[in-house]
Amino acid sequence: MISVTILGAGNVATHLYKAFKNANNIVVNQWYNRNIKALKSFKEAVEITDDLNQLKDANIYIIAVSDDAIANLSKLLPFENKLVVHTSGSVNIHDLDKKNKRGVFYPLQTFSKNANLDFSNIPICIETIDKADYHVLKALALTISNTVKKVNSDQRKVLHLAAVFVNNFTNQLYRIGHEITESEGAEFDLLKPLILETAKKVQDLSPYMAQTGPAKRNDKKTINKHIKLLKNEQHKLIYNLLTESIQKTHGR
Repeated sequence: MISVTILGAGNVATHLYKAFKNANNIVVNQWYNRNIKALKSFKEAVEITDDLNQLKDANIYIIAVSDDAIANLSKLLPFENKLVVHTSGSVNIHDLDKKNKRGVFYPLQTFSKNANLDFSNIPICIETIDKADYHVLKALALTISNTVKKVNSDQRKVLHLAAVFVNNFTNQLYRIGHEITESEGAEFDLLKPLILETAKKVQDLSPYMAQTGPAKRNDKKTINKHIKLLKNEQHKLIYNLLTESIQKTHGR
């Protein structure tokens, strides 16, 4: 049985708690957050606390807070030589206080608190300084995920950067598409099958091979029509920038 303490109450922490709760051979000893009110709805299922000095012994302490708060929280932990990990894609493992054994437990996924996620399909990237700790962290990851990868800090940084492009930036493009359809009373929902098919294609094809559209074809008449249709100047800039990027990639 692997005992875990979760520190933080955001989206990642909440989903990790739910995944651990439903997993075999894992027990969540405690759930800490500096604002205890954020954990009130879980108080019947797990011991909650807002006092770091009341933390009980656990095999792994998981810091799931904002990137800027990780280093300071690790310094405030009132114990030494325990395995403490964070869940960030961009924070270096050495940002954790060296008084404890250090690691990273990074689930590569977008997390919204109320979304239903199957953790078995979420890749978990792990990193430790000591080899012995790696095996402990891998055992924890394998209880909730089918895909566990050893990833160093440099690799994790570029994975996180790429994730911003394929997730956060893509979602903003969805928002722009929503604004464009709303401008003429068209239904954004009609685009959802296209969104799904686009995501499905890159499961089997490289993004390079999956690319279609007027920019790749260098269809200048269609491109000019689109630019004239756009009323928002920022949208025009984004359209032009992405068109130029596609054309450069495909030699147009």
